[in-house]
Amino acid sequence: MEDTNKYDDRPTIMVTNDDGIDAPGLQALVRLLVSTNRYRVWVCAPDSENSAVSHAVTLRRPLSAKPTEISGATAFAISGTPSDCVSLGLSDALFPSLPDLVLSGINMGSNCGYHIVYSGTVAGAREAFIHGLPSVSLSYDWVKGTSNPNYLKLTAEACLPIIDAIFMEIKNKTYHQECFLNVDFPTDILNHKGFKLTEQGYSCMKVGWKQVPSDTQSRHMQATTPMEPDSVASDLDTKDASPTPLLFTLELKGGQVENGGTDYSSLKEGYITVTPLGALTNAKIESQNYYKNWLPGVAECPSAL
Repeated sequence: MEDTNKYDDRPTIMVTNDDGIDAPGLQALVRLLVSTNRYRVWVCAPDSENSAVSHAVTLRRPLSAKPTEISGATAFAISGTPSDCVSLGLSDALFPSLPDLVLSGINMGSNCGYHIVYSGTVAGAREAFIHGLPSVSLSYDWVKGTSNPNYLKLTAEACLPIIDAIFMEIKNKTYHQECFLNVDFPTDILNHKGFKLTEQGYSCMKVGWKQVPSDTQSRHMQATTPMEPDSVASDLDTKDASPTPLLFTLELKGGQVENGGTDYSSLKEGYITVTPLGALTNAKIESQNYYKNWLPGVAECPSAL
């Protein structure tokens, strides 16, 4: 564990993610932050994979926080979601004070368009923003067969200008606190085209559901609902009492598509996209105007029943 009495005047960064505390993206980021010797680094991240959990929180069971060895940092592996990790890390239960900045990532996969809604990585930064702290979600556009772990190291290095610039704003008391930042790094990080301010677009991976074959379903049921030997006969007698549940798996149907000018298209053009986000997404002004005219007539609308 880090000696917290050393370099106490350094600003503190807390790191979380949704890929899990052992994920190479988080490890690359933490190693780089520690190597600069400019920051105290705290890590409060899920103990296992928590991708696509969005802003879920754990209410019905206690969370465990296991001290974890990450050289130069104070780290805990949490049995919860990214938003759990940030909420716990910003309480007075785990660390001695609040961090100056919260970073969520580096995620192995981009988070653009509607994927921001599903992303646990973005939710980690959003939770910090809700608590009133500067925060950034960081994602690398990992492509299987093209990317390798060294690209995550390069991505971590590309994070430093943003981190340093934020701390300059914090020091000067000019940091803009009305949003948090979602930053995506292109696949060819070595030859990126620089930073580009973007807006959240509408891109989203097409998905579908596929029914699991009956033999796979049977094996799944046996694995998840083991029977005691003396219960087999009674189960056979009542096997037709209720229908066998159907099992389905989610499968990707195709890539994201988007017209130019927003986060996803700019990322694919090779830019590091920087997208300011709020805690909530308000409907566009056209929708506000529509419902402004629609709502007064609701009470007078005749019932269809």
